[in-house]
Amino acid sequence: MKKTHLVLAVASAALLSLPHAVPATAGADSAATKVRLVDTAPATAGRWIAANVRAARRARVSTRLSATVKAVHVAEGDRVREGQVVVSLADPDVRAAVAAAEAALSSAAAHERRISGLVTERAATPSELEAAQAQRAQAEAAVAAARASLAHTEIRAPFAGVVQARRVEPGDLVGPGQPLLELEGGGLELEASVSEEEGRGLAPGQRLRFRSGDHEGTAELFALTPGGDALSHRRGLRARVHQAPPGLASGSFARLEVPSAGPATGGVWVPRTAVVLRGDLTGVFVASSGRAELRWIAAGEPIGDQVPVRAGLGAADRVIDAPGALRDGQRVEVVHGR
Repeated sequence: MKKTHLVLAVASAALLSLPHAVPATAGADSAATKVRLVDTAPATAGRWIAANVRAARRARVSTRLSATVKAVHVAEGDRVREGQVVVSLADPDVRAAVAAAEAALSSAAAHERRISGLVTERAATPSELEAAQAQRAQAEAAVAAARASLAHTEIRAPFAGVVQARRVEPGDLVGPGQPLLELEGGGLELEASVSEEEGRGLAPGQRLRFRSGDHEGTAELFALTPGGDALSHRRGLRARVHQAPPGLASGSFARLEVPSAGPATGGVWVPRTAVVLRGDLTGVFVASSGRAELRWIAAGEPIGDQVPVRAGLGAADRVIDAPGALRDGQRVEVVHGR
């Protein structure tokens, strides 16, 4: 206990011997922190919505037959022409069916000729001739069906495009409706959904701006569903890409700018470096009367290095860049300001 009292006494004496200390907050307040301002840009009346880039034409190439795959003539990434054979199926059974149908047709046609001659000689009745004619017509239909099945053993590309997926290999047994290949072509389009408010300023034929990564492009709106989904209450939108940025491909993510039917919000764009996060709150520091003022804002979805501010900030506000450990109310000195 005596040692403890001695330590406390020495510490107290040392504190009393020090000169009068200036509080940390007072020292920080007396020295203004040098800050730089960011360039802000007036926000447009439009809104940016998420969109997916898809091929304008998509097909899952399948077969109508149950057969063995004889050959697959393409691979993923190959470009194909419209009508090009992409998969061949084994056809011995189908060719045998065609031969049997043609033989039945030959027999039915010969029978019809005999009955026709007998009718001329009054040795057969007209009803017998009609039955022979019907039999011959049925045989012709069977031949047509067999030949159509033979044509289906050669699977052809329905349109010009690029093979995205190859689902079968030679020797596989396939059945009706089973996908063999996935094909995409016909250019690119954007697919998105909009709320009722976002869709008010849209109409088919309208040109819209979109961004994918750091690049921009334009697309023409050609489809807008009249009603919304029962769960999300959003409408479907499709826009054909006219000016595509470099590297844009099916499956990419993009953001589409849709115009607002109402007046502009009066907000601004600010760089990401100026935005500060405090829990769930978003804000920026504004230089006002020589001090830093923390301003809470309603921020939109960031686009690249820019963040749209919907509310809480005006075009005349002087936003501080890279505030770091800056505190609300701290004295600041603007250097290289606007």
